[in-house]
This record gives sequence, structure tokens and C-alpha cells, in this order.
Amino acid sequence: MGKITVLALRAVLVALLAGSLFVQTVMVALLADDMEGSVLADRRVPILLIVVLGIGTAQAVLVCVWQLVTMVRRGNVFSDGAFRYVHVVIGAFVAAALLVFALGVVLAPGEAVAPGVVLLLGGVSLAVFAVALIVLVLRMLLAQAVARDVEAARMQAELAEVI
Repeated sequence: MGKITVLALRAVLVALLAGSLFVQTVMVALLADDMEGSVLADRRVPILLIVVLGIGTAQAVLVCVWQLVTMVRRGNVFSDGAFRYVHVVIGAFVAAALLVFALGVVLAPGEAVAPGVVLLLGGVSLAVFAVALIVLVLRMLLAQAVARDVEAARMQAELAEVI
């Protein structure tokens, strides 16, 4: 990965993290004020909690991607250390899928939200879970690459002994 690519990706990650912190602090507070007199006022706390935790899952993914980019830059991404970050990413996507589903459950009762919106949230939840499964497949590819890298190092050491 080139220097420009790494810098561009890190700039995007910083912008996304800063934006998510802004949304998590300022916008959630404004949303709480807006919901005070609405038909969803009785469900305000669970909705806000789901939003804050959902943003937290996105922040966890951003931090892990930053760490993985650092490992790529150093040339040691094909190591056991990368699995820790990939596991956090998978967990964050699963948590996000559950949070979107929980939001649908919270919004479902009553007439405050149209049934189509609740159904749409169920579809989004399924899509986010699919992303978690895709990252799991990529984790399996990483495991194969790490195993091949270890095997290649072993064979190279054996060849060096022979020579």
C-alpha cells in the first residue's frame, strides 16, 4: 500500500471519527430535545441508547481499520496480531445488526412509525449481519495467508540450512 493511499485512508478515517464524535455528542443531544414532545417520547431513552451504541460500533470499526492499515504499512498484517482487530470488527458488525433490529423492535408498537419503516430496519439489520459474515470470510482468508506465510518461512529456513 502506497504512502498516498495510506494518508488518504487515514484522512478519511479521521474525518469519519470526528464526525461520529460530533453526532454522538451534539446531534444525539439535539435529537433527545426534539423527541421530548413527540409521540416517541416514551421510547426516547432506548432509541437514544441504541443510536449512541450504534455509533460506538462504527467507531470501533474505524479504530480497528486504522490499526490494520498501520500493520499493512509496516508489512506485518499477515500475523496473528491482525486477528484481534478483525475479531473486533466482526463483533462490532454483529452488534450493529442487533442494534438495528432492536431499533425496529422499539419502533414497532403503535402507530408512531409506519410498518414499512420497521420492515426496512429489519432488512438493514440483515444487510449489516451479512457484512459481518463477509468479514468472517475475509478473516478465514487471512488465516490461510498467515498459515502459508508461516509455512514459507519454515521452508526458507530449511533451505537455508541445506545451503
